[in-house]
Amino acid sequence: MHSTLALILLLLAAAVLVTTLFRVARLPALLGYVVVGILLGPSLLDMAPNDEETRSIAEFGVVFLMFSIGLEFSLAKLRAMRRLVFGLGGLQVLLTMVLATALGLAVGLSLEAGLALGGALAMSSTAIVSKMLVERNELETQHGRRIFGVLLFQDLAVVPLLIFIPALASGTDAMAEAMAYAGVKAVFALGIILVLGQRLLRPWLHLVAARKTPELFMLNVLLMTLGLAYVTGMAGLSLALGAFVAGMLISETEYRYQVESDIRPFRDVLMGLFFVTIGMTLDLAVVIHQLPGTLVMLALLVLAKLGLITLLTRRFADDWGTALRTGLGLAQAGEFGLVLLALAGDYQLIPFEIRQAALAAMILSMLLAPFLMHYGERWARRLTGWNWLSQAKGVHEIVLKSFGVSNHVILCGYGRSGQSLARILETEGVPFIALDDDPKRVSEAAAAGDNVVFGDCTRAEVLTAAGLNRARAVVVSFAHTPAALQVLATAHRLRPGAPVIVRTLDESDLDQLMAAGAMEVVPEVLEGALMLGSQTLLMAGVPLGAVLKRIRKMRELRYSTLRGYFQGTTDETAETGGQERLASVLIEAGQPGVGAKLGELGLAALGANVLAVRRHGIRATDPTDETCLEAGDTLILRGTAEVIEAAKLRLGVA
Repeated sequence: MHSTLALILLLLAAAVLVTTLFRVARLPALLGYVVVGILLGPSLLDMAPNDEETRSIAEFGVVFLMFSIGLEFSLAKLRAMRRLVFGLGGLQVLLTMVLATALGLAVGLSLEAGLALGGALAMSSTAIVSKMLVERNELETQHGRRIFGVLLFQDLAVVPLLIFIPALASGTDAMAEAMAYAGVKAVFALGIILVLGQRLLRPWLHLVAARKTPELFMLNVLLMTLGLAYVTGMAGLSLALGAFVAGMLISETEYRYQVESDIRPFRDVLMGLFFVTIGMTLDLAVVIHQLPGTLVMLALLVLAKLGLITLLTRRFADDWGTALRTGLGLAQAGEFGLVLLALAGDYQLIPFEIRQAALAAMILSMLLAPFLMHYGERWARRLTGWNWLSQAKGVHEIVLKSFGVSNHVILCGYGRSGQSLARILETEGVPFIALDDDPKRVSEAAAAGDNVVFGDCTRAEVLTAAGLNRARAVVVSFAHTPAALQVLATAHRLRPGAPVIVRTLDESDLDQLMAAGAMEVVPEVLEGALMLGSQTLLMAGVPLGAVLKRIRKMRELRYSTLRGYFQGTTDETAETGGQERLASVLIEAGQPGVGAKLGELGLAALGANVLAVRRHGIRATDPTDETCLEAGDTLILRGTAEVIEAAKLRLGVA
């Protein structure tokens, strides 16, 4: 008893420590679990047993992972993406297996070993890649959709591979018979499950949910998941296959999202234990002994998948840039590949030394995945259509669009938020030019008459061509902090004090963006909360005037450029007071304002309100009369056009 508790505490402590370090380094947590297994396994500290009981418990992690994949299964999604899923994804898995089998035969492996190894290496990491696509705001890009389509097919391909690999263990002579037998069993078992499940599942879930008891609902989900896994296991198939079918059945009901939320803690904890056992199977002594072979396998894995996927994607994409980005996103191994490799090891299909080298290479490739995706954009631009001719052509088009336009807004990004802002600007008669790097979106929007051109807003020549020096403001309408920081750095290098407004999802990167020189940062979460609050107050019986006043006060507290804007005015006056505007004024060396205090300049007497002072990227709101100006400071002023011009004269700014 004490030894079991000590083992659990040891695993928990190591997992918490290592996973925290991996999170800080922005690496996937599942790789942290693998490192825990390596540290505690037989090859290093030998403090945790890698026995049959531990592996049996860990197998439930795979069961719940396959259940989650089943929940994500959607016939509508498959139909919408069928060309990418079954075309690009199917070719990638098939050709990767063929290529790996051919290489395996060339180095002396059996046909069965080559096929099993090819199936494992064909997988890419859904957990790593999908997370990075979301973080980089690339899920809806050209390469993001292709990556997602391939990952979706790989997830589906795991199901037949879980049947295929055990059938390979029967040997070449009996392989066809074994696969046919396994296929018949699969069709029979799954047919019964699907036919009965469709008829019984929904009424049963209605009955359980009507009891309104969370623990009963949770117990029912566990019973269904493990029960169907047990049925397929008894039929000689894998437990994971039954769990996948259970998830697929529930995905067609209205309880899908509740079930997904309930099952996530079990899935994550047990998946962590599974990857710990994967790490325990890695024998570092064997890997170090054959380190050259391991590195060669790593290079072959990454480069072969990169080349193959890039070439295949080129047939489904309009440009090499999208193809290369897709290849870089899928060049690593995946968690399901580790599952299939472990299954092949259980059936002794792959020699121990080869399996160890493959396991090490797959783990290393998953560690490399974030770096490949991070630097892939730079490589894609350098190696594909970003030569001087295409750059010059794109810049020329932007110059033509912005020629003769001044006091306009440069809109970086023309997605949903960008297009909504463009409609507002059009309504108010404010000129703008929109930049977007999605050729399909640009062509469709331009054909509809929108003032949008193709261009990368992080590049200096693009912002210059868009008229940055003549622009009234720059707006970053996409919520991607790294790109927004690049826009800020480029804009302020070209025009110090350029007013840049940035959109974010929340306030987590607010300080970083403000320090980089953003005039204002607008978090979606805050605006959504304000709208939610206003509707709630109205429904609660609070008068409309009081609601508007409360929302206005909260905005004034959050946005410095609005602070005091409505003080002493009525709502009607605020709506018609459109003559007041904001201005960004740069104080340069030799001007009268340098060395003077704000109170001495008498700007308030002119009617100009100094909202903020930005100095070397550091922004100070609520400046006082004692604030002394320095060369390089940027003042944010509010007032009418006449007041702003008078303030500029007082400051000696042309």
